[in-house]
Order: sequence, then structure tokens, then C-alpha cells
Amino acid sequence: MFRRREPVPFAFLAEADRFRSNVTPPARERASIGQIAGRWLLGLTLVAGLVGSLVLGMPALSTDIATPAQQSQASQGH
Repeated sequence: MFRRREPVPFAFLAEADRFRSNVTPPARERASIGQIAGRWLLGLTLVAGLVGSLVLGMPALSTDIATPAQQSQASQGH
């Protein structure tokens, strides 16, 4: 369950994985208006592309049940 660590010749290496810094990282920089608009535009373009492909592709995927199946003249005996 608990793995025993190999002996390390340098004490600071053994303690390095237990080290926790008390320095807080700097705050994240806020995105500019242009970056936010660009992200929205990219997302909107992707969604519009997916919806457009569905709209254009659905007629090709649908089966037309209302019209009878066409038969060749050979199958009718002509």
C-alpha cells in the first residue's frame, strides 16, 4: 500500500516533493473586448457550420415514403 522511497543522498531532493510555496501566483489577466468578441465569433461560426450541415444533409438522409419505388421496365416484362 505504502511504497518506501529509495534513500537519496541529498536531503533537499527528498524534501522537494513536500515543499509548498507560500507565494501566491499573480492574478490572471482579463481578456480584452476584442478577444471575447473573437471567441464568440469563432463559436458562432462553428455552431452555424454544424447547423448548416444538418440542414443541407437532412434531405439526403431522409427516405421518401410517400412515393412508390420505381421499377425498371425489365422487371415489368416489357
